[in-house]
Amino acid sequence: MSSLEEPLAFDKLPSMNTMERIQRFSSGACRPRDDDMGLGSRWIEGRSCSTSNCCNEDYEECTREAFPWIRQTRDFSQSDSFNRRTLSLGRNHVVLGNGCDPWYSRDHQYNSKCNDKGIQKITNKFLKGVPKFVKIVEVGPRDGLQNEKNIVPTAVKIELIRRLVSTGLPVVEATSFVSPKWVPQLADAKDVMEAVRDLDGARLPVLTPNLKGFKAAVAAGAKEVAVFASASESFSKSNINCSIEESLARYSAVTSAAKELSIPVRGYVSCVVGCPVEGEIPPSKVAYVAKALYDMGCFEISLGDTIGVATPGTVVPMLEAVMAVIPVEKLAVHFHDTYGQSLPNILVSLQMGISVVDSSISGLGGCPYAKGASGNVSTEDVVYMLNGLGVKTNVDLVKLMKAGDFISKQLGRPSGSKTAIALSRVTADASKI
Repeated sequence: MSSLEEPLAFDKLPSMNTMERIQRFSSGACRPRDDDMGLGSRWIEGRSCSTSNCCNEDYEECTREAFPWIRQTRDFSQSDSFNRRTLSLGRNHVVLGNGCDPWYSRDHQYNSKCNDKGIQKITNKFLKGVPKFVKIVEVGPRDGLQNEKNIVPTAVKIELIRRLVSTGLPVVEATSFVSPKWVPQLADAKDVMEAVRDLDGARLPVLTPNLKGFKAAVAAGAKEVAVFASASESFSKSNINCSIEESLARYSAVTSAAKELSIPVRGYVSCVVGCPVEGEIPPSKVAYVAKALYDMGCFEISLGDTIGVATPGTVVPMLEAVMAVIPVEKLAVHFHDTYGQSLPNILVSLQMGISVVDSSISGLGGCPYAKGASGNVSTEDVVYMLNGLGVKTNVDLVKLMKAGDFISKQLGRPSGSKTAIALSRVTADASKI
């Protein structure tokens, strides 16, 4: 049996009971009702669930078996000197006030039912702008693999895309029709696209840097494409060998050709906060390039922190500048995790109304033209965080972890996802009990 035919699993796959434990703590237990998907008072109050997966006693039994180190705050008496204001670091379990009832659900993870209206107001204040649903654009097969030094076999790329689609991801960026001279890793774009173009369940856009690449992509069966420009003049010249204005003229030709064939075009803007050559990038420059792509017909603009230097403090003014010229529902964010700031950057973006997030399985990625840039934010980490916020994604975290395990083994290194690493350890520990 070839490596591609072997069943997907972690090393020493645990029993089904153990997997059920993991699902209860990720996204595999039960669905909240539709009216629970918002982030108002219900996010704090919780709701009883008709399935045993959400019952308090089930949660406690599960945590005792699989997570013995979790501090059981319910053991505190009403007369405790801390007035039962405690925090369980093992899970997202916050007990604040006197009338708290811990509960767990598939997407909301572990929360508490509290009658403290003050706490509800605080939660509403900080989370009221977060959308109920977030579309995740998986960029691992293209942006994630393009920086790999060793050529990844075409069959592995195809299998990875299939597995990612099976997780429920709505968009999986398949490859890029660029010159093999510049990105040899993606020289098999035609073969990859022809193999996956008929997959159902997800859109499979490809990157096309010019009209020649666009025509090749269409010939291979691509039904959606993307173009990319930079907010940095220096990076534009080093990355695509032309100025910003020249790149915009080039993409205007691509979008015009795509419009004739009714093919949607997504636009990327790179270096939206910082550039490896120029340093800090003014938000006005980002807004200018983003607006140019939007005006030429791009249905969505993804704002990329290419070298991963952004923080919430620099993301906010950048987004404010772009949102002043482009509707927020037409924007996406794309963060690299060089300084470990991706998740806070995504959270503040959600608070500002962004509802589309780019990410890469197992945190794969980097940039061939931006030294020091680490991988993209991990898709597993993003889904775990969104589950904890009660934000719907329709992505199965367990299947996602298996896809990440697959590609990590193929690349011969551990996953770059903290969530995948942590949950796999929990699985291993629970299997010993």
